[in-house]
Amino acid sequence: MKLPRSYRLDEICELVSCKYVGAADHEVTGINEIHMVVPGDIVFVDHPKYYDKALNSAATTIIINKDVEVPAGKALILSDEPFTVFNALTLHFSPKQKWIENGEPDIHPSAQIAPGVTIGRNVSIGANTVIHPNVVIYDNARIGEHVEIHANTCIGGHAFYYKKTDAYTKMHSCGEVIIEDRVEIGCGCTIDKGVSGATVIGQGTKIDNQVHVGHDTVIGKNCLLAAQVGVAGCVVIEDSVTLWGQVGVRSDITIGSGAIVMAQTGISKGLEGGKTYFGSPVAESREKLKEMANVRKIPGILEDIKSIKSSLNEN
Repeated sequence: MKLPRSYRLDEICELVSCKYVGAADHEVTGINEIHMVVPGDIVFVDHPKYYDKALNSAATTIIINKDVEVPAGKALILSDEPFTVFNALTLHFSPKQKWIENGEPDIHPSAQIAPGVTIGRNVSIGANTVIHPNVVIYDNARIGEHVEIHANTCIGGHAFYYKKTDAYTKMHSCGEVIIEDRVEIGCGCTIDKGVSGATVIGQGTKIDNQVHVGHDTVIGKNCLLAAQVGVAGCVVIEDSVTLWGQVGVRSDITIGSGAIVMAQTGISKGLEGGKTYFGSPVAESREKLKEMANVRKIPGILEDIKSIKSSLNEN
């Protein structure tokens, strides 16, 4: 998430009542998760396992619960609870959803908005786009031209992202959803916004009914997602990928361009493009089908072995 302007380090720390290490005028321009950070961003780290990763990342301001040496050109914000401080900052710059009547969105005059549609703040809708009844569009969504979103779909719901301590504490979602031109999204779908970045549906992609797309996932151009596909957060699906019905995709993997994944497959690892896949755990379709055929032969093989042993005993 980019901040509305450039902030000084001391300004940021005053907002959350924290001490800092670094120059008071150190520049802060954004807030992001570790896998999204660029120079100018704040990131948090609260576990020794990830200290080095955060300190050596592109982020230039690190909220941390340990007094460590400051890398050149960076600054630290010190707190016993970095997660809480990070959440406080995202809530300050991107407050919780407050519904107002259709949120004064930027809607092109040629777009068609059906009765019962609810639209949040900071939403734009492009030319010749059709939004069907009872669609809900949360804050921070950009919807392109010639898009069609069918009834009862939700765009921009919060990420399923919690920190576990004695209970589950929610990470505030302050990102956005970008739906590019000529996308069609079926009935009853849920497209979550990014936690601090963007969830993207690429140009020309078609999504069937009852599909879920998790936070910060990027889907490329001209993809097909059939009914009841579930995609976790932080997935990259490259161009022209097909996911058939009830495919499940774990988080933080990449599916290569042109891959085809058959129905009810569980994708637990990244997949190369240009191949067809099937099964759980996933494998190339031809190999998986051979494996299944061979498994079906096992009872017959065992019977043959039993007969051979019986024959040998008789002799």
